[in-house]
Amino acid sequence: MRTPVRFLPAICLLLLSVQSAMSKTAQHQTQHGPITVEDIAEFNRPWGMAFVTPSSALVTERIGSLWLVNIKTGKKVKVSKPPRAQVEGQGGLLDVALHPDFKNNGWVYFTLARQVKGGSGTAVVRAKLTGLNSEEPTLTDHQLLYQVKPSSASHHFGSRIAFAPDGTFYVTFGDHGERPRAQDTSNASGSVIRLLADGTNPADNPAFAPTSGSARDGLWSIGHRNPQGAAIHPLTGKLWTVEHGARGGDEINRPEAGKNYGWPTISYGKHYTGGKIGKGSAADGMEQPVYYWDPSIAPSGLAFYSGTLFPHWQNSLFVGALKHKKLIRLTVIGGEVTGEEILLENAYGRIRDVSSGPNGALWLLTDSSKGKLLRISPTK
Repeated sequence: MRTPVRFLPAICLLLLSVQSAMSKTAQHQTQHGPITVEDIAEFNRPWGMAFVTPSSALVTERIGSLWLVNIKTGKKVKVSKPPRAQVEGQGGLLDVALHPDFKNNGWVYFTLARQVKGGSGTAVVRAKLTGLNSEEPTLTDHQLLYQVKPSSASHHFGSRIAFAPDGTFYVTFGDHGERPRAQDTSNASGSVIRLLADGTNPADNPAFAPTSGSARDGLWSIGHRNPQGAAIHPLTGKLWTVEHGARGGDEINRPEAGKNYGWPTISYGKHYTGGKIGKGSAADGMEQPVYYWDPSIAPSGLAFYSGTLFPHWQNSLFVGALKHKKLIRLTVIGGEVTGEEILLENAYGRIRDVSSGPNGALWLLTDSSKGKLLRISPTK
């Protein structure tokens, strides 16, 4: 039977609608069974995410915008008055995290590239989110908590935020492409800092010897190149980080108080010219990574899985990879990495951030002008 011509437009629209809906969901195989990946929402260079409620999240765009997104429907509402970021090179509006008592105090924390006299540097800012349940969510009461020494360079800003069980929080900073800074305690480039929630220095922070002038407040560890992932282990409460190496030598570290992680004196990578970096891969007084990659994977985003949907993934460490466009699952036993599984390689683009979110799902942000918020759940 021939279909009447007058019905063809409606049928075509229906088929396009079905095809569009189907294209937002895909299945992939893993060591422990199939998973479903759902395309929830689209952003322009998304960088960080923080889950506000079981059904909503804040997502930063490096271009300077902040969105509140319904993670069930994908509906987005732009948040007014985000912190002003210097958008250049690798800089812009970067990570976002919630105060542990956000429900009562409304504090949201950000890292960003901030223009100051002498250039730009990574800064930590907090503000209060109001109008959460309205069509006009807004940030108020902006406070600058920390500012890294500025640089004329526009790369290696870091940075990630991780709140610890004791209410302090860690922030990772890159070296701004000026390698000696990572060993200079008079600035915070190439370091991990630890602060109280109001931005002040905890009394039990380590004391670093000054290398040129007085050591900066807040320093927790030094010798980092460009750490773009930070996560708290759900069982130990300890900080883990992941950082970019140069040509190889991407590292997983467990930064401890007062320790030096070596950059640029030691590294498992090489300069982009192929030359040796510093003294090689080891030196007295400098820590070894828990795990490293050579060749590089360009890691960004780090999360321990603590949900219930994937029992076999419990306490696994997930790393986003910009290079080769993949997600990496690491098994961790007793503080050591014991296995690696590669997921979603070349399926969704460069993975910028990863998070263990509400209801047991795993969440990803992909890095492009049409970047995606993706939800990973078991295939039913």
